[in-house]
Amino acid sequence: MIRGKKVVVVMPAYNAEKTLKTTYEELPFDIVDDVVLVDDKSSDHTSELARQIGIKHVITHEQNLGYGGNQKSCYRKALELDADITIMVHPDYQYTPKLVPAMADIIASGLYDAVLASRILGKGALRGGMPMYKYIANRFLTLTQNILIGQKLSEYHTGYRAFSKRILQTIDFESNSDDFVFDNQMICQVFHADFEIAEVTCPTKYFEEASSINFARSTTYGLGVLKTSMQYWASKRGLIKPRIFQAKK
Repeated sequence: MIRGKKVVVVMPAYNAEKTLKTTYEELPFDIVDDVVLVDDKSSDHTSELARQIGIKHVITHEQNLGYGGNQKSCYRKALELDADITIMVHPDYQYTPKLVPAMADIIASGLYDAVLASRILGKGALRGGMPMYKYIANRFLTLTQNILIGQKLSEYHTGYRAFSKRILQTIDFESNSDDFVFDNQMICQVFHADFEIAEVTCPTKYFEEASSINFARSTTYGLGVLKTSMQYWASKRGLIKPRIFQAKK
């Protein structure tokens, strides 16, 4: 716990056997109360290893539901465990778990209901090996989104994020895509519900075992991001009512 708030780390996993143990062992267990790993039908031994290293809450999908579908299972379980603060940490070790205390404390202190760990603040992205085409796409999409959404985030595309219970109980994350654009839809839902988002600087590492989508999937993701931002813009002006921005039932 931190400041009397229960902290749950969720890990959406897919073929993470090679990096899971390293990621898990770096978690700050002095404040982390529970860890949830959701294995999206990996072809390796991710689920078995998770249980061996001591993760109590391991969920194994019988079929691959996609990155967004994986996160839905993560957040459902976090709510079931009555988490006050839920932090998503990818088990591929691309992001360091050492930022968990800082992210948790920002929410526990009542300053913000959401925190993103940004690779773009500072120079961590390129130093960590982010491909140049991804960096340029990240900057372009972020600029476009800031204009359409009316915010000033340094990036919308990090997978390292923390949410308060209030956010998970308010936004309808179940209505989001099961694909990679889920991440972006969730950020837009948070802003649409009038929550504020803080950012912390985050180093990152790109290596063979780290999860990364190819150019074709990245293009699909980019188009989905633009669509979501335009939906947000139109919804805020009362022109349309997309399902993702409607009240949670």
